[in-house]
Amino acid sequence: MRTRFGTRTRRALLALGAAGTAALAAVGGAHGAVGTAALPTPSPSPTRMMCAATSPASAPGAPVFDLEATSGRASFPDGNSIYMWSYANGVADPPFAAGAFRTPGPTLCVNEGDAVTVNLANHLPEPTSIVFPGQTGVSSSGGAPGLLAAEAPASGAVSYAFTAGEPGTYLYESGTDPAKQVQMGLNGALVVRPALGASYAYNDPATSFDPNAEYLILLAEVDWDLHRAVERGLPYDPASSRPEYWTINGRSFPDTIADNNVPWLPTQPQGTLVWIQPQEPSNPDPALLRYVNAGREGHPFHPHGNHTRILGRDGRRIEGAGGAETENFTKVVGPGQTMDATFTWTDLERWQPGTNPVPVTIPGLQNLVFKDGATFYGGSPYLGQRDALPPKVTTFNECGELYFPWHSHALFEFQNFNEGFGGMATLLRVDPPAGCTTP
Repeated sequence: MRTRFGTRTRRALLALGAAGTAALAAVGGAHGAVGTAALPTPSPSPTRMMCAATSPASAPGAPVFDLEATSGRASFPDGNSIYMWSYANGVADPPFAAGAFRTPGPTLCVNEGDAVTVNLANHLPEPTSIVFPGQTGVSSSGGAPGLLAAEAPASGAVSYAFTAGEPGTYLYESGTDPAKQVQMGLNGALVVRPALGASYAYNDPATSFDPNAEYLILLAEVDWDLHRAVERGLPYDPASSRPEYWTINGRSFPDTIADNNVPWLPTQPQGTLVWIQPQEPSNPDPALLRYVNAGREGHPFHPHGNHTRILGRDGRRIEGAGGAETENFTKVVGPGQTMDATFTWTDLERWQPGTNPVPVTIPGLQNLVFKDGATFYGGSPYLGQRDALPPKVTTFNECGELYFPWHSHALFEFQNFNEGFGGMATLLRVDPPAGCTTP
């Protein structure tokens, strides 16, 4: 089924704040009185990275993960529901029951030096496996020999073991027919936390970050034709692959900016909205972004008007004389590559439109045209206040916060099945220094 950008997208934009602590509050109808209740910035962020539950068989320093290769469906903003494969968690991982399908696979969080065991049960109609790029000394038991790793046959199982090595962010994925199986969704992220502590990206005090603002950015493409062929048992040549969807954490924009575990995305739990406050003495630590490219293409990803600081690639700290970290506006994340980056937002204007005015005349709100009667604009060139908008204009702005697009700069990836805007995009939300309160 090929459908156009429409009802689902509008519903997603209007329902972004529906679950728990809302990421964005959609104010229905004309913007009028909004009340006085305080809405503090959530701590932790409702879209921060989620780590998978371990097996009851785990012991301190020896985490065990029970994964299940299984099938299910993912929902996209244009109304399509696409057949996918993925790794489910074999133990209860609220809100997921044991073995419940999700995409991408659960994020495996371990500590440097841990003796890690990953058990794989295969519920797919063909053999499959897992490889752990960047980990050394991976051993296996059970299953059958495969080209890149021991494989679990259909209805069979295999177990992998390794000692978590260098801290950083890694990809795990199928090592069996990867052109097909990785594209079908058999992938996920592995995070190795350093011995220095869980609030550091690497064993370097300069890599400290706010653990309440740790975000996973797992990039991938979806070739709808391949997925349909696999679902129907038809032949398909992966060499002819042409993606129609581009995803972050298994979602396409605007679903990417909804909270974790929203009810209308029951198999796509991980949000991607990067939600921070300005760097201040009371908020000194940056957010940490863990980029993972599970796709076949390089993705030039960037935040509008801002830079990220790249700390490391592929689980290796960038080092050099005088420090070799780089600040980047747009950075291509290559196929199979991972990156760790920090991000801060500096309040240059100091929220003082009276004493530090914008050097141009800002048109009055009544002289502005708002497309489709909706806007993220709060009515002020600065954060921290929100003005009345024209009648019948809906604002998604909650408390004078600021939003920046954060997306692939390959604009053909900024769409859902040839309809923009969508795809590999999310937003950066910056709240006022005192947190989010309504006037």
